This record gives sequence, structure tokens and C-alpha cells, in this order.
Amino acid sequence: MIERYWFELWQILLELSPSLLFGLLIAGFIHVYLPAGFIHRRLHRPDMASVAKAALIGVPLPLCSCGVIPTALGLRKEGASPGATTSFMISTPQTGVDSILVSAAFLGWPFALFKLVAAFMTGLIGGALVNRLVPLQTSSSAQQSSPSDTQQTDRGLFGALRYAVFDLLAAIDLWLIAGVLAAALVTTLTPQDFFAGQVWAQGLLGMIVVLAISLPLYVCTTASVPIAASLIAAGMPVGSALVFLMAGPATNIATIGAVYRALGLHVLGLYLSTVIIMSLGFGLLFDHLLGISVHAGVHSHASGGWFAILSTAVLLALLVVLSIKRLRNYLSEPIPVEDAALVLHVKGMTCQHCVGSVKRSLEALDSVDEAQPDLSSGSVLIRGGRLKSSALVQAVEKAGFSVLSVDSANGTVDAGRSID
Repeated sequence: MIERYWFELWQILLELSPSLLFGLLIAGFIHVYLPAGFIHRRLHRPDMASVAKAALIGVPLPLCSCGVIPTALGLRKEGASPGATTSFMISTPQTGVDSILVSAAFLGWPFALFKLVAAFMTGLIGGALVNRLVPLQTSSSAQQSSPSDTQQTDRGLFGALRYAVFDLLAAIDLWLIAGVLAAALVTTLTPQDFFAGQVWAQGLLGMIVVLAISLPLYVCTTASVPIAASLIAAGMPVGSALVFLMAGPATNIATIGAVYRALGLHVLGLYLSTVIIMSLGFGLLFDHLLGISVHAGVHSHASGGWFAILSTAVLLALLVVLSIKRLRNYLSEPIPVEDAALVLHVKGMTCQHCVGSVKRSLEALDSVDEAQPDLSSGSVLIRGGRLKSSALVQAVEKAGFSVLSVDSANGTVDAGRSID
């Protein structure tokens, strides 16, 4: 049993690593060379063009739910229409360049391309419904400029690699490790064709069961592909796996709360209804059109050539580096509150991508010399001269988060008060 587990784990890594690394590299170059403010300037109008652009922009971006929340909230605060914001939040976490390539490696290109189209169409329909049924209200916090207009980005290969590893991979590495370990365990323990003999797992009923499980959970789309492949190999209908990969990444408790806070209850209802109905519809459609072809090719382990082995070694090395970096940050002695000019208690930071967004937004202010967010406590230590709490709060909100309180060494600071 243990030997089989290690065998399955190694085979999954061989299939996963080349596609994941290539997708991260592509995403890094997109980040480096996309013109500053490109996304924000094109999503303001409450029309189908903005909705379509938001879906087209969101589909290739490798952002899971934790990363898409602050990004989408930032778009809304910049003045993006509710429909465009909804379209972006639905389509983005379902797929991405890394997820597309990983899905193709595990489940074949027909499945990967179908999931790509499904993500785009779901975002398009959700955004169109919001524009059609929800009265437009201009966001009070909308700005004329985007944070990315002033943000400096490392250029070239080094900048792309830095972003791919320390922003993107660092945001999903723990979920990726958990997903691969879980996929190997599922493959090892689940008998061949287990789901094929279960009445509840078939057809629309099986999809509804999968939907009910995946809606409240955090599901990282790339990391969950190996799990879906293992379940398909054990006899789960491909349509049910598609529902899992569509609804899981697009919804979880944090996303539901973010949509409600930024766009209101009416939009939240349309958001959830669109994800539920479209995921079930596309699941049934895929089973009808292409389900058998995926079953025939899924999880047929290859021996792995030198490139797959090299890619696996590189991925494992990067995961080790990120784990050591995270451990050092955790073990390093925290800076005493008394040594910091201000301490912000920020709500909504859930991953390293969130931490980077808050840090960049704060350090863009001239008065801030250094901002040190701590993911575990949700606090941000600020150093600088003539710090103004109201400006700091606005910077955090511009990044898509909220500030619970602002403290100094002498206690809570009133908004707007300057500190030397």
C-alpha cells in the first residue's frame, strides 16, 4: 500500500510539473509586459463589452479565490461596473494558463478547452444578468487612476520569474501540496470503478451532491485537477468532476462574503445562481458530448521522460525554498509594537498574494518607508514619517481590503491624525 502511494505520488508530480511551471512562466511574462492600468481602464462601462473584456482578461489569469477577491474588489473600487466585476470574479478562479495546461496533462485537451469555454460563458452570462437586473450605482470609492499605474514592476525574465515564484506559486503552494498528496491518496485507496457502481454518483443527482460539497469549500483550481483526475479514474462521471472544478474555485465562504460586501445581496444571488445553474448545465452537456473520451485517457501514467523528471525536480526545489522562507518568517522574532509608528489590523488577507497587494499599496505612499504585513495575525507594521492614518486606510481599501483598527505605541489612533 505504501509503495503504491509513493508510486502514484511520483506519477502525479511527473504529469503536473511541466505544465504547471510553463503556465507560471507564461503568467509571469503576462504580468511583466501587460501595460500599466490595462485592466482597470477597460471595465468601467455597464455594457456587454466590459463584461466580455472582464471574462477574457480573467480566464488566463492564474488567480485562485484568495487572489481574485482583492483583485476584483480593487476593480470595483476603481469604478469597474458591477457586471464586469461579477464576470471577472466568476471566470477568473475557474481557470488560468497554469490550470489549462495541467488540465490538459491530466484530462486531455478536449476537457481543458471545454472548461475554458465554460468559464468564459459562465462569467459572460453572470455579468450580463447583473448589468441587466441590478441598477447601476457608482462606487463611492472609485478612483480615476489605478494602483498599477504607479506600481513599478521588475522587467524581463527576472521579473517574470520573481512574480511567478514568489507571488503566484507562493499563493498556492500549500494548496498544491495538499492537492497532490490527496490525489495520490485517493488513487491509492479508491477501488477501480468505485463510483461506477454507485447510483447516487451518477447523472444529475451526483452533480448536485458534488455541488453541495464544493460550494462552501475553498478549492484551488490547479491543485484540485489531480484530485478530479483520480476521482474520474475511480469511475466518477466526468460531468460531476467538471462541476467540482467549476463551482469549487468560483465559490467559497470568503468569496460569498466579498461579493456581498462589494456588490450587495442582489448581485450575490445572481452570482450564486449563475455558478450553480451553469456548472450543472455544462456538466450534463460534457457528459453527453465528450465524457467517454476523457474516461478512456485519464490517468494513464507514462514513465516520464527526462524533461518531466527535471521539471519535477525544479518544482520540488521551489516548494522547498518557499517552505523554508515561510518557516523563517514564522520563526523570526516579531518586531515589537512599540518600535513601529503604526500598526494596522487588516481584514481579508488570506494568502501571500494578499500580503503582497497590501504591502505594495502602502509602500506606494511617500510617507511610508516600510510596510511589514503579517499573514497569521492580519496586522501590518508601518514605519515612516508624518504617517496619516486616513491615507493608510485608503491605501489598504484601494488594494481591496478593510482596516479594523489603527494602533500606535500609545493606543488607538483617530482617523486623519498625523504622527511624527
